[in-house]
Amino acid sequence: MKHLTLAAAFAMLALPAHAQDKVTLILDWFVNPDHGPIIVAQEKGFFAEEGLEVEVIAPADPSDPPKLVAAGKADYAISYQPQLHLQVHEGLPLKRVGTLVATPLNCLMVKADGPVQEIADLKGRKIGYSVSGVEEALVGQILKTAGLTMQDVEMVNVNWSLSPALIAGQVDATIGAYRNFELTQMRLEGTQGKCFFVEEQGVPTYDELIFVANPADLDLDRTRRLLHAVERGAQYMVNHPDEAWELFSATAPDLKDELNAEAWKDTLPRFSQSPAALDQGRYARFEAFLHEAGLVDSVLPVSDLALDVAAQDMGAAQ
Repeated sequence: MKHLTLAAAFAMLALPAHAQDKVTLILDWFVNPDHGPIIVAQEKGFFAEEGLEVEVIAPADPSDPPKLVAAGKADYAISYQPQLHLQVHEGLPLKRVGTLVATPLNCLMVKADGPVQEIADLKGRKIGYSVSGVEEALVGQILKTAGLTMQDVEMVNVNWSLSPALIAGQVDATIGAYRNFELTQMRLEGTQGKCFFVEEQGVPTYDELIFVANPADLDLDRTRRLLHAVERGAQYMVNHPDEAWELFSATAPDLKDELNAEAWKDTLPRFSQSPAALDQGRYARFEAFLHEAGLVDSVLPVSDLALDVAAQDMGAAQ
């Protein structure tokens, strides 16, 4: 009997490990320091320790990730809280399930030695932007702090050439520039920039980068494990910033440059240390802001926009 028991034990040891759950995560853009906790979690094996095999994909078109998740062609996407509100109102089946970057990165950027030294100086000036809708609402709120309106400025679509348009003098300011990248990019080009932070100009604070999923396809347990691994990645970055940078920057040759190194430092304090946690008031306030700005025709409850996966009962995702 003893020999049989030993034989059975050895047979069990010889069995292959349980297959890991395969997950697709589409980023909002090419890999950059904004995705630090995800890449660190991948490289440190935190996803694997949660029983996950995560395929991290950079999109061909940055507008695609939420649409692919809504269509059931990917499990999760990195997206933006402001855009999520509009997409849900448009009927896309999406909900926020986690937070990656827990503060705004967007800012209204000007040349440090340019004609715009305060918000009131924007009167009669040109403001470059990339995405209509939310960014115009942000500008409208910022202008309001100086007693101006959208009729006092000219909005110019510069596509994604925000810093080049500002440096070349095509516009006097830009909205949509990320404070953790574009300021350094301008300095490296020989121009000093200055940011007016949107959350200091009357715009409700929001989560810049979030994880979104289709609630109809959502596996709560898998999502909790994914976010726990990302949390471990964010913690490792704070506790071991230099080692984390070396780990991250070694994943692609083009990451090892001054722009990314500086962006890494500037982004580090902005990552959520509790990515699964949901600040319901933050989503309610931004929804009300968009309604007041006329971008949405009703105010949705937070439960239509975001999930606190840690508080959800299994099977209650919808």
